[in-house]
Amino acid sequence: MRSSVEIFDLGSRTSRVIWQTDALFEAPNWSPCGNYLLLNSEGRIYRLRLDETAVVEPVDTGFAVECNNDHGISPDGRSMAISDEVEFGKSAIYVLPIDGGTPRLVTQNLPSYWHGWSPDGKRFAYCGIRDDAFDIYSIDVDGGTEQRLTFGDGRNDGPDYSPDGRFIYFNSSRTGLMQIWRVPAGGGSAERITDSLYGDWFPHPSPKGDKVIFLSYDSDVFDHPRDKQVRIRMMDMDGGNVETLLELFGGQGTMNSPNWSPRGNAFAYVRYFATG
Repeated sequence: MRSSVEIFDLGSRTSRVIWQTDALFEAPNWSPCGNYLLLNSEGRIYRLRLDETAVVEPVDTGFAVECNNDHGISPDGRSMAISDEVEFGKSAIYVLPIDGGTPRLVTQNLPSYWHGWSPDGKRFAYCGIRDDAFDIYSIDVDGGTEQRLTFGDGRNDGPDYSPDGRFIYFNSSRTGLMQIWRVPAGGGSAERITDSLYGDWFPHPSPKGDKVIFLSYDSDVFDHPRDKQVRIRMMDMDGGNVETLLELFGGQGTMNSPNWSPRGNAFAYVRYFATG
């Protein structure tokens, strides 16, 4: 399987290839400085420079060498959050310096899968599995008591903050087919955003606060597997004006974590190709 790291430009409505490899690379984050992407591959985190060199280099994450797709960069660009299974055999959320170092545990309750950093840099949004229930939680970056934001209605996953910090967007199967919802970041009633014929996953609000991109599977696809024909779609913050930006072979790994450019005029994603 060949991984193609690409950027979609909203102005021109075109994609360009940044880098390709026969290794499996997944879930790009775009740095706040705009100069590189973070991706994961086989449990490790890598930095891909967005210049003519396209240099790819591993990031030192200490003992955390079973990182999954759920990682991201702080708004000030100084730290990264990762989700790793080495220490406990279940996914736990850690924070560490952006240039690498020793991970610091944030979540005591497990498993927990990081998905979003609040705009003020003070809190995380994540999916936690507690007693077999998939729900949305938030927690202070320094740790402490987690706040539960959803309460066992279907599977709730993929949370990400709106740029004003008011809402956390997420996907939920509470009405049957996975759809996009949002909940006040401080807690409250959830509001349904999409009402589509697809299974909608991984909403990521634009830094501009005007659009949300998300991944859509065919309705008969369960969960969020890789190696599927999918669509990257975009809508207004309230769910209006939904449009398909591109169709591709991908799914798991295409855009699990926050992937917008700092200016909100483009986003990164991964497309996959069969080789041989």
